[in-house]
Amino acid sequence: MLRDETVSSQDFTVKFGQLKAKLDARESVHLDAEYHQHLKQYIERLYRETCQNAMFTDEMLNDIREAEMSNLNRLQKLKNATSYKKEKHKAKQQNEDWG
Repeated sequence: MLRDETVSSQDFTVKFGQLKAKLDARESVHLDAEYHQHLKQYIERLYRETCQNAMFTDEMLNDIREAEMSNLNRLQKLKNATSYKKEKHKAKQQNEDWG
């Protein structure tokens, strides 16, 4: 929704509100991974700043688009860094057998 320039602030708040409601309806599971903690904080913060803000406008949405996409990229890198390390170590163990 952030990449799509045609999405209005009202459309964003409705859709994000629906997604957040679906997330809240699920039973909470505590996960210790740094990525999951940051993701949860990100969702809560963005929800407070957009959906719970009665003064949220199209101009405000346009102002936060780039910053929020950057934050999402950081979260994705954090997620990928964890799996990359695992793959890296798996390859190292496989090569040990070859001498």
